[in-house]
Amino acid sequence: MTLRDVHDSAGVGSVTPPRPVAQLGLRANARQFWLLVLVNAFVGGMVGLERSILPALAETEFGITSKTVAVSFIATFALSKALANLFAGRLSSRFTRRALLIAGWLCGLPVPLLIIWAPAWSWVVAANVLLGLNQGLCWSMTVNMKIDLVGPRRRGLALGLNESAGYLSVAGAALLSGIIAERAGLRPEPFYLGIAFASAGLALSVLFVRDTAPFVRLEAAAHQAQSAPTSLRRSFAETTWRQPRLFGITQAGFVNNLNDGLAWGILPLFFASRGLTLERIALLAAAYPFVWGGLQLGTGWVSDLVGRKPLIVAGMVVQGLAIALIGAGSGFAVWLAGLCLLGLGTVMVYPTLLAAIGDAVHPEARSTSLGVYRFWRDAGAMVGALAAGAIADTFGFATAIQAVAVLTILSGVVAARTLAPRREAPL
Repeated sequence: MTLRDVHDSAGVGSVTPPRPVAQLGLRANARQFWLLVLVNAFVGGMVGLERSILPALAETEFGITSKTVAVSFIATFALSKALANLFAGRLSSRFTRRALLIAGWLCGLPVPLLIIWAPAWSWVVAANVLLGLNQGLCWSMTVNMKIDLVGPRRRGLALGLNESAGYLSVAGAALLSGIIAERAGLRPEPFYLGIAFASAGLALSVLFVRDTAPFVRLEAAAHQAQSAPTSLRRSFAETTWRQPRLFGITQAGFVNNLNDGLAWGILPLFFASRGLTLERIALLAAAYPFVWGGLQLGTGWVSDLVGRKPLIVAGMVVQGLAIALIGAGSGFAVWLAGLCLLGLGTVMVYPTLLAAIGDAVHPEARSTSLGVYRFWRDAGAMVGALAAGAIADTFGFATAIQAVAVLTILSGVVAARTLAPRREAPL
C-alpha cells in the first residue's frame, strides 16, 4: 500500500511535483529505521550513566544516609518522564514527532554538566527532572516513529530492536561509568560520556531524522471503518481502567518499572551494605539491562508469532521469582544469577507490552494511548523507588525486596485474567 501527497497548485496552471511514496515496512524504510535505533542507543546511554554511581554519590559526596532521600533522584526522574510521556503523544500531533525528539535532546544537554558542577544534592535532583524530559520525549518519539515506519506486521520485532538498542546502551554506560568511577572518582570523569551522548543524539536528530507523519496517514487509511481517535481524557480513562485488556497491559507496565526503580535505587545500596566494591556493583547494575537489552531482539519477534499474553504473564512471574532470589540469597554469584533472571523476565514483557498497546488502538490514537501507558509505566519507577526506600528505612532491605517480589507475581495473575489470548482488532 502506498500514499502520494500531491500539493495544490502553487500558482496559475502549475502543480508541484509529488512527494516520494510512503511505504510501510522495515525493509522499505531501513535507513531511517536504523538511524532511529542508533539515536535510541544514545538515549539509553544518558540514563545508564547513573545506574551504578548516583546512589554512591548521594552517600559519599553529599552525606545522605536515608534510603528514601538517596533515591529521590529516581522519583523526580520518573515523575518528569511519566508526564513527558503522557503529553508527548498529543504534542506530536501538533508539533510533529521529529520536533519533540529534538526538544528532548535540548533538555538532555545540561544534565551531565549539572551533575558535574552540583554543589548540593538538589542540583542532582533538578538534573534528573531534565533527564526525565529527555527520556520521555526522545524514547517516546523513537518508539512511535518506528511503529509508524514498519506497520502492524513487524511491530513486535521493531519494538524489540528499539528497546534492545536502548537497554544494551544502558548496560554499557552503567558498566563503563562504574569502571571509570572506581579509577578516577565519582565526578566529573564518568559524566563526560553524557556530554558525548547528548551531543551526538542531537546532531543526528537535527541533521538526518525525518518526520513520519505520512506513514501514520497511510496506516490510518486502512482503518477508516473503525472509531476515530479519542481525546487525551478519554484515552486516559480507557487505557487506565475502562477497557480490561488495556488495564491489564498498563498495570503490568507499572509493576515492571516498579521493579526497575528497586533495581536502580535500592539494590546498589543493598549490595554496598553487604560489602561489595563499586566495580562489582557496576557489574551487577549492568547485568540486568544487558540481558534485558540483548534478548529483546528475539522476544519482540516471538510475540508477533505466539501472541502477547503468554510472554507478558510468564515474564511477570519470572521477575517476581528473580527478585525473591536476590532478597533471600547471599554472595555475588547468587545476586548475579538473580539479576540475569530478572533481565530475562523483563525482556519477555517490555517490547511485548508496547506492541500490545499498538495492537489495541486506532493508528491515529496510538501515540496518545502509548503516552498514557508510558505515563503509568514510568510512574511505577517513582513509586517503586520511594516505597522500597521507605520500607527499607523502616524494616530493612530484605523486607522491601520481598514485598516487591510478591507484588510482581500478583501482577502476572492480573495479566492472566485480563489480557486477550491472541492479538485482536483495535478497540
